[in-house]
Order: sequence, then structure tokens, then C-alpha cells
Amino acid sequence: MAASAQAVSVRALYRRILRLHKRLPVQMKAVGDEYVKSEFRRHKGVELKEADVFLKEWKEYADMIDSQSMRAAGSVGFDLVEKQIDDFREEQLGQLLELHKEATKPSHSPKETNT
Repeated sequence: MAASAQAVSVRALYRRILRLHKRLPVQMKAVGDEYVKSEFRRHKGVELKEADVFLKEWKEYADMIDSQSMRAAGSVGFDLVEKQIDDFREEQLGQLLELHKEATKPSHSPKETNT
């Protein structure tokens, strides 16, 4: 029964995050949606302790996006402090680097051609 309740909670959080991403700029939404989908897939079947930490962090993320997106135009997110980065595993550092690369890529919009 507890596993079932947790599954419902996980799905609700997943849907909440994807709904919140609709408030983000298009490019950020696309990157964010792919990252969320990937992370939730990767964490299927993890041990309860890791699942609790995972859910806590994603709930905090959802709350942050919710509060920041309700404000007038401005930046979304926050800067990581050195202590947070020191606690990352190698895999997480690699993911952070990939996210940084994706987020800082120049935006290319398709050019219209008159033919």
C-alpha cells in the first residue's frame, strides 16, 4: 500500500513539474522537460532512501519554479554554492555541465524563405 501511495505522489509531482514548465521560456521548457523525464526514468526502482532524497529535491525545485514564475519577468533558478557542487557525484557533475551547455547555447530560430 505504501509503495502505491508513493507512486501516486511521484506521478503527481512529475505532472506538476511539467505543468510548471509551461510558464518558462520555450527553450528552457524544452530542456527542462527532457531533463525531468530522463531523471524520473533513471530513478525508477531506486532504494527508498534515495527516492526520498530525489523527491525532496524535486519538490523544492517545483516550489521554486512556482514562486519565481509568478513574479514579473526576471530570472528563474538560483546559483549553486560551492558546498552544493562539492556534494555532487561525478555523474551529477557531468549532467550539470550538459545542462549548462544546453542552456547557454545560442538560440537559432528557423529563417523564413520566400520561394
